[in-house]
Amino acid sequence: MSKQSVTVIGLGPMGQAMVHALLDKGYPVTVWNRTPSRADALIARGAVLAKSAEDALTANELIVVSLTDYDAMYALLEPASHALAGRVLVNLSSDTPEKARAGARWVSEHGGTHLTGGVNSSPSGIGQPGSSTFYSGPHEVFEAHRSVLEILTDTDYRGDDPGLAALLYQIVVGMFWTSVLGYWQAIALADANGLTASEVLPHATKLLTGMPGFLSFSAERIDAGEHGGDVERLAMGLASVEHVLHTNADAGVDTTLPTAVAALFRRGIDAGHGTDSASSLVELMKTAKA
Repeated sequence: MSKQSVTVIGLGPMGQAMVHALLDKGYPVTVWNRTPSRADALIARGAVLAKSAEDALTANELIVVSLTDYDAMYALLEPASHALAGRVLVNLSSDTPEKARAGARWVSEHGGTHLTGGVNSSPSGIGQPGSSTFYSGPHEVFEAHRSVLEILTDTDYRGDDPGLAALLYQIVVGMFWTSVLGYWQAIALADANGLTASEVLPHATKLLTGMPGFLSFSAERIDAGEHGGDVERLAMGLASVEHVLHTNADAGVDTTLPTAVAALFRRGIDAGHGTDSASSLVELMKTAKA
């Protein structure tokens, strides 16, 4: 049985990794990028370079888009939007849930079908075990193309709402970068005191190894609306994060991040949560600061 042909639009590191994964499994791939030279190595492996965005869209039913954001999609595909009719556009570009919903409506208005994807992997993880992608949009369309999408990563379908995959992706990315910034702050402080990143690493690893239990414990209480200070209290937490802030300041390193953390804890105290758990900060964070 011949394998389904696929078009990939956008040949940054992620797009190229996806094309390589598809070629590795013997899928015929048509590619297009605004800078054609990015396709050179892929063409050498057997990919076909479309002459235009319109040709890329008309070449195959299944179109995988990997761009910076949805504005980039419009910039590239708007001139060829008539060619979306009858196509399934799997948009793996990062953007907000509302942008994803608007993008799905736009594709639908031009006769196509939109699947939103949020890739939880770096380019090096594409085609490798353990990587995954959130998907949302029409379930029957997802199922029809699932076998192809699973060449790229494991699939995690989250529902019909095209914004759901984008929402979950941004939730995960937000946690990732905030956590990584905390690690880099620690390295900056360590460096100012003559320690190396390698010396900090075992302590960071030990901390993160214990996090699943803490997160599970907190999630159950937060969902139940329980922020009692029986385990720890926000007032003690404020003292702790202020010690961290002062230690960074004394070392002469940038204090942007620890200052922001301390400010959030102080808001919690000012709101009357001093004797509650630090998890009570979630309630403050649910509403934008006035």
